Amino acid sequence: MSGKSPPRPPRIAVRAILMHEDRLLLVNAWKGKTHLWCAPGGGVEPHSSLPENLRREVHEECGLTISVGEPCLVNEFHDPEFDFHQVDVYFRCTLISGDPHGDWTDPEGIVTARRWVTAEELSRLTVKPDSLAAVAFGPSGPAHYDPLEPIVR
Repeated sequence: MSGKSPPRPPRIAVRAILMHEDRLLLVNAWKGKTHLWCAPGGGVEPHSSLPENLRREVHEECGLTISVGEPCLVNEFHDPEFDFHQVDVYFRCTLISGDPHGDWTDPEGIVTARRWVTAEELSRLTVKPDSLAAVAFGPSGPAHYDPLEPIVR
């Protein structure tokens, strides 16, 4: 028997496709780093629905209250070197309240920057997943699935 521990199970996270004035909300993907952008959201806590988790995460990260609509994308990414595999479920969301342009501090300190971007601006940024622009700015339709992508640092 080897001394290697069993692989960790995949982590489940939820993310918001949140549009305001034809712009998509993005946040920095890692604490203090703004070279990689993603949709707001985060890890799912047990015994709470995916939409409940997403409302909590968006409020924590951005100070916004949202309504959560239909799922529109499932994306997987992994880092085989560090035994990390995450499944993100993206939902189309609507802004209910909160200042979309106001100052906000993430109490956990993970999100340190946020921005609303047009499709053109998004094309010039490093974002994950690769299909984010097509899902956010393309026609609505059945949910998309992105196969396993390697993690970007």
